[in-house]
Amino acid sequence: MEASGRLAAFPLENSETGAELQTEMELTLEGRIVARARELGFDLCGIAPAAPRRGAEFRAWLKEGYGGRMTYLNRSVMRRTEPERILKGVRTVISVGQSYFTGYLPEEIRRDPSRGIIASYAWGDDYHVLMAQALQELGDFVREHVPGAATHWCVDAQPVLERDAAERAGLGFIGKNTMLIHPKLGSQFFLGEILTTADLTPSPPPRLPSCGSCTKCLNVCPTHAFPVPYVLDARLCVSYLTIELRGSIPIELRSKLGNYIFGCDDCQTCCPWVQRFSTLTRQRAYENVLERKAPKLVVLARLTEAEFDELFRGSAVVRPMYEGFMRNGGGAGELGD
Repeated sequence: MEASGRLAAFPLENSETGAELQTEMELTLEGRIVARARELGFDLCGIAPAAPRRGAEFRAWLKEGYGGRMTYLNRSVMRRTEPERILKGVRTVISVGQSYFTGYLPEEIRRDPSRGIIASYAWGDDYHVLMAQALQELGDFVREHVPGAATHWCVDAQPVLERDAAERAGLGFIGKNTMLIHPKLGSQFFLGEILTTADLTPSPPPRLPSCGSCTKCLNVCPTHAFPVPYVLDARLCVSYLTIELRGSIPIELRSKLGNYIFGCDDCQTCCPWVQRFSTLTRQRAYENVLERKAPKLVVLARLTEAEFDELFRGSAVVRPMYEGFMRNGGGAGELGD
């Protein structure tokens, strides 16, 4: 089971069967694409037909209002469920993953009420920027080897159902916390995609495990943002409240944010797959100093907008902008007093 799951990402190197499969794949265009993705710094790569499988689920999720005030999701629903609207003639999606895991905060730091906690994906430099160049080069590689093919690269902000694409490409299974989980990498990795008109052979469908009876992620959520397993109500999610939401955080939810001031890691770090298999990133740019991970709230409270821009330059933390970030820090500061 683990071998099949790993093969969908990269060929196994430590078994006789894996070595044979690796040699076989390297002789194919698809195998060379996977190998090139590895060279470009990606830890996972798989290939799937372009058509999404979870489009109806996404539409139903929006209809329930679970997207909150993220109205851009409604505006882009057609493109997210019909990739032909993004790239005419698209046939294939190449899905890649890149670990951002750099270790865990010490427990005494994480529970220190004088500090504000930033979600680990935003500790280092902005992944949108870091992955862009590698995705462009992977797209170039495809066009070089498939004359006449068109490509379109995407990373997060593009209107693509990226976890759907990654799941179909064999990069993992969807967990009860709605995260994509790879049985050898956990879930702490970024996703990116190459849409292409090239007609590539899909990666072999892996036999992947599942969450089984585990409900740790559902139970640990401080705001109970999962109405049922595999469904997230973003309106209650700490990440939504501290990043996406514009305006005031609902009073009844403020006390539940703890000392998180940007995002939340709870439903990932409690996951047995994450605890056992998270793999340290190969990208030094995702590492950073403590004051970019868990800054002192008293320091944040005095930040000017210019100082905020300087402290978090090149980081995803600037997404809610100065006013939104200071709103978050102020709430955490009150909780820490």
